[in-house]
Amino acid sequence: MLEKTEVRLADDVRLHVEVSGPADAEVTAFLLHGWTLDGRSWHRQLAGVRERCGGRVRVVTYDARGHGRSSCMALRTATLAQLGDDLVAVLDAVAPTGPVVLVGHSMGGMTIMEYAHRHPRHFAARTAGLVFVSTTAEGHTHTAYGLSPRIARLIRLAETAGAGVLARCGAWRPPRALLRALRPSIRWMLFGDHCEPTDIRLVTSAVARASLRSIGGFRASIGTQHRLDTLAALARLPAAALVGDRDRLTPPPCAESIAAALPATELTVCPGAGHMLMMERPDQVNAAVAGVLHRVLAATPHPVTGAAPRV
Repeated sequence: MLEKTEVRLADDVRLHVEVSGPADAEVTAFLLHGWTLDGRSWHRQLAGVRERCGGRVRVVTYDARGHGRSSCMALRTATLAQLGDDLVAVLDAVAPTGPVVLVGHSMGGMTIMEYAHRHPRHFAARTAGLVFVSTTAEGHTHTAYGLSPRIARLIRLAETAGAGVLARCGAWRPPRALLRALRPSIRWMLFGDHCEPTDIRLVTSAVARASLRSIGGFRASIGTQHRLDTLAALARLPAAALVGDRDRLTPPPCAESIAAALPATELTVCPGAGHMLMMERPDQVNAAVAGVLHRVLAATPHPVTGAAPRV
């Protein structure tokens, strides 16, 4: 059964949270969405985890500040650092005990890295596994949009300038008519060789729910974050990283550097796929998430017998 709730943060931002699975599950998986998206982007993983892990895993999704059904925020808090702090608050409110597996797409993966960097003791005490989907630990170092370096630099300059303007627009949302007109550009930027019409509609709907402040405000910290050193300290954890070879935002070198920092990471490169792997390649994402969850479950003492369960 799906439970919808709300977590109120210290600065009065309200986060929309959805929880599925039994409260006494052995492990809780947190699925963190990407920039301008919302928790609905994981809908195929909710079913996938349930099919592969049953009632042994509880799944949590939430809309980041300024995204989806969560409230807007002060511009100064539109940073990855703040998202890392927010993750601590959601963990403590929704799953205060027990091991967690953190699954992050794009900005969600960067949020996990920021959590590990800013709250290392909390992270070490709670986190039992990691899955990185189409994300990076090196800001925009490898982002070339699939274009020549010169054109990519021009696009980045225009994008950065535009982000500054949008960030000052507060809680306003993008006009839906404009997003419909931009749908071909969104499809080109986010998807690979194939895109289901329902997926592009869901993505466009998510962007329409994001505040202009969040669309513009997070751009600066996303572009400058560098957390490979943080990842290198997490080598003990079961982990997986996935990327599409047509990803224009976080191309394969981003996932390769994550796997290099975490040598035990299982790296999956999906041919023909773009940035939205949860939708484009749900079976492979579900398998990677379940693989990490199974490894964590195998190492988790059974709540009744005290023995490690068989998986």
